[in-house]
Amino acid sequence: MVSAPTILLAEDDPAIRRAVEQSLLLEGYHVVATGDGLEAIAAVRRDNPDLIVLDVMMPGLDGLTVCRVLRAQGDWTPILVLTARTQVSNRVTGLDAGADDYLVKPFEPEELLARLRALLRRAGPSISPDSPAGEELAAAGVRLDLAARRVWRDGAEIILSRTEFDLLELLIRNCGVVLDRTTIHDRIWGYDFGTGSKNLSVFIGYLRRKLARPGAPEIIHTVRGIGYTLRES
Repeated sequence: MVSAPTILLAEDDPAIRRAVEQSLLLEGYHVVATGDGLEAIAAVRRDNPDLIVLDVMMPGLDGLTVCRVLRAQGDWTPILVLTARTQVSNRVTGLDAGADDYLVKPFEPEELLARLRALLRRAGPSISPDSPAGEELAAAGVRLDLAARRVWRDGAEIILSRTEFDLLELLIRNCGVVLDRTTIHDRIWGYDFGTGSKNLSVFIGYLRRKLARPGAPEIIHTVRGIGYTLRES
């Protein structure tokens, strides 16, 4: 029998922590809850969670610092950051700290659960059973090693988070094809966040910056009113 995934929930607001914990328990997850950043790091070592949900503003250590500490220690457990900060620059800061995804408060429980399912799914085997071992993808000067989940552009390696890697893989597999936002949301997160969400545009912008090279053309293009495509300019 497969055991339920363990989720570490670090949120200092007692009401939010209880509400999220109850939602996770009802979904069948095992939950370790704390309201302190230092305790969150201790819980990671003690309980070995399958996924971590971190609030940005916490006593002891804030969520972004916890994220940086774990990544510096070589811990790549999937992390979703909860933040009340709506500015895109603040969301990018969370991704810079090593988070795999973020969610802006207030949020609907269904959206949180959808994002957690997507992160857990992507944390599993990185190659589908139908993919040959050692398969690589290449387009527009970018090469992906699917088994090692490594990426290079023009020979230079680029470090990507799980979400960034999966987004780039989807674009490369559909090179030259315009993918609408709904399709990308469904394939990457398993949930359509609606037209008002800036989640996808933040990740596209971040991926563009990581792929940028001096003198090299832009390869991820916005098709206004539809979505995105990867192609050589």
